Amino acid sequence: MTSTAARPTVTLTATVLASVVLITAIAPLATDMYVPAFPLVARDLNTGPTEVQLTLTTFFVGMALGQLLGGPFSDRVGRRRPLLVSLVVLTAASLLCAFSPGIGVLMVARLLQGFSGGWAMVIARSIVVDLTSGARLVRAMNVVAGVAGIAPIVGPLLGAAVLQFTHWRVSFWLVAGLAALMVATVAVGVPETLRRRGEPFSGDVLRHRGFIGYLVVFAFSMGTIFAYVATSAFVLQSMNGLSPVAYSVDFAFNAVGLTVATLVAARLADRVPTRRVVLVGLAVTGVAGVTLLGGALAGMPLPVALAGFFVLMTAQGLVGPNAGALASAQVPEHPGTGSALLGFLQWCMAGVVAPLAGLGGERSAVPMASIVLALTVLSLFALITNQRGSHRCVES
Repeated sequence: MTSTAARPTVTLTATVLASVVLITAIAPLATDMYVPAFPLVARDLNTGPTEVQLTLTTFFVGMALGQLLGGPFSDRVGRRRPLLVSLVVLTAASLLCAFSPGIGVLMVARLLQGFSGGWAMVIARSIVVDLTSGARLVRAMNVVAGVAGIAPIVGPLLGAAVLQFTHWRVSFWLVAGLAALMVATVAVGVPETLRRRGEPFSGDVLRHRGFIGYLVVFAFSMGTIFAYVATSAFVLQSMNGLSPVAYSVDFAFNAVGLTVATLVAARLADRVPTRRVVLVGLAVTGVAGVTLLGGALAGMPLPVALAGFFVLMTAQGLVGPNAGALASAQVPEHPGTGSALLGFLQWCMAGVVAPLAGLGGERSAVPMASIVLALTVLSLFALITNQRGSHRCVES
């Protein structure tokens, strides 16, 4: 490990934090604005629903790979230039999506969009780790997650507005515009934050017991969220007869619960040990999982589903962002590599859990509830067993 040349002290200013939040929100916006247009995309590009769904898959694959490679690379060469390049590529990829003449081009463009977006996201998180530590790191990560969590609420509404007044391709123009704005913002307001340059990928991170424990909790929290995302429409609409509008309102309400929980956790960062907040979140998740499993075995009555989903999603606001912050704090020497593994495993878990949770289809929510409980138990086990190997100074 070699030191870089001395630089003026850089702090996490409001401009830098706002840039990180917006960069983190680009990916969910690029997905949530686009999903409502799937039927129109299939019609306009003369293809089937399966092919259109694959454009979502290629985006997630790109996100996972971009985060896995971008974090270690930025540990080696710095944050600012790779971030600027990734945002320029994201702008170009979004424009290519908007102009795609066929489904094949759209798949490639979405892969590139996901890759560049994931690359930018992992560097943005690394910048927060560069500039903060301890309770400030936990608070900043919760603020990022909480504010960026508004994107899943705004995204579908923007997508619906786009479809109401104009063409589905406009959603990609909006993403391109946001990415271009971030290029200008980073160029003007985000300095280089890396202080020590290391190897492109450090095996020390994977050998750190404390990091691995929090990594598992963080990834399983994303798995829990995607178990809900993959099945909630079937549970509430197909099994309980909710209209698409009512379902959208409930989905937004649950997202608000998650966002509020992350912002509350940010306020608690220097008052309550962060590890205890994660434990409380997992305990509440367990209660929600038991409630949902009982409801699933009884045919999933609507009140049980509504209450169970709200409690489940709100609890994740206490688990995921805090576990991610604690994991990053375990490996301050390799913030990019740590963020890369967090992002990569997060999206891999989402891809694995979603189809498994949906095995019950429109008939049963038992697979979803069982997965939630299994992930919660495994998270508790990981959190308890990693206590001896973690740095205590970052957990309060």
